[in-house]
Amino acid sequence: MMRALIIGYGKMGKLVASLCPEYGLDVAGTVDIAEAGSPETWPAADVAIDFSVADAVSKNVRQLAARGVNVVIGTTGWGAQEQEVRRIVQDTGIGVVAAPNFALGVNLFVALAERAAELFGPQAAFGAWIHEAHHAAKRDAPSGTALLLESALKGRAYNRPIDVSSTRAGSIPGTHTVGFDALGETITLTHTARDRSGFARGALEAARWVHGRKGWFTMTDVLGI
Repeated sequence: MMRALIIGYGKMGKLVASLCPEYGLDVAGTVDIAEAGSPETWPAADVAIDFSVADAVSKNVRQLAARGVNVVIGTTGWGAQEQEVRRIVQDTGIGVVAAPNFALGVNLFVALAERAAELFGPQAAFGAWIHEAHHAAKRDAPSGTALLLESALKGRAYNRPIDVSSTRAGSIPGTHTVGFDALGETITLTHTARDRSGFARGALEAARWVHGRKGWFTMTDVLGI
């Protein structure tokens, strides 16, 4: 059975650990970043799933890479470190799956948004917007998923301005809407997360998939889309 090391043992880390048996994974151990201790004391594992904090991502990947452990990066808000993390992956030959959102539905939603951009791009009458809403404690805004959606639209022939906005309130798990508006009509595509389980399950799918692989991957690779 594959052994998974859970980095970051908050709400997401605990949920991932609880679901590991459903995915044929054995929890080798958990690391609470606040009390992480020396990496040499971390349990041996085949793959690590990181739901810690943005500032710790590059350090965690470097330490795991030194031990030859593949990594699924579920933490958000670490985009400024991406080039450094990519260099670590290239230099050490480990496998990493990184995504702003691991929910399978979200990644299929992004593919739908790309197709919509291809259709609406040539239609100059339609303006586009993206709105995302999350719980009050989420630190990064816009969300990584909103930025991914914006990039997806721009990469598929939509070359007009795209308004991106955010809401942080209460306990909202996460809602993303892509809209296209013209005189007299509006089209919207919306993904709503009812709880955190979709993110955890997607990360576990990625953990199984990346076992034995080397390189930098996203959920597009995992889903084969």
